[in-house]
Amino acid sequence: MNVRYITIEREFGSGGTQIASEAAKKCGIASYGREIMETVAKEQNVSVKTLEEYEESVSGSFLYSLFVMTQSQTGDPDLLSPEAKLYVAETRVIKHLAQQGPGIFVGHCASEALKDQDGVLRVFIRASEEEKEKRAIQDYGIPENQVAAVCRKFNRKRANYYSFCTRKKWNDLSNYDIVLDSSRLGIDSCAAVLSALYTG
Repeated sequence: MNVRYITIEREFGSGGTQIASEAAKKCGIASYGREIMETVAKEQNVSVKTLEEYEESVSGSFLYSLFVMTQSQTGDPDLLSPEAKLYVAETRVIKHLAQQGPGIFVGHCASEALKDQDGVLRVFIRASEEEKEKRAIQDYGIPENQVAAVCRKFNRKRANYYSFCTRKKWNDLSNYDIVLDSSRLGIDSCAAVLSALYTG
């Protein structure tokens, strides 16, 4: 497989964004994560916070997801919910960035956006609960007495949004080509694995 694009879904606190950044540096390519949402926010003249609220409001219902995605295919933006409009906009941005050259895409259901593109490696990054909570406290400044609840909240949000956009389960590992455990391998080794798989 000629790997030109790497898409990453990750558990909150697993270090996925840092792994993507380090792998991108090793490969000499761009890494996109929050930049995707920032681009959409600028295009729609809304705040990133507003878009994050749309993501959080997504229902995990399969039937709701199917209904909204069917609407999105009609081509009439007025029929779309804010959540569906966000997904369509993010997909457009991801495809545009991919046309500019190889890259690593973190979150935003990038694997679905690039499903028709050749050379896409789909990656899931996980970690132990202890390691995720430790990173959330040290790197994100989350109070220790709140960290477990915050981790669950963000993982639930990611799972719901992934299900909404793909009609697949976020933590179904059969959706991915490779699964990395950053608590066992470490950030540097995970980045090294991805950079070794990238062929350009």
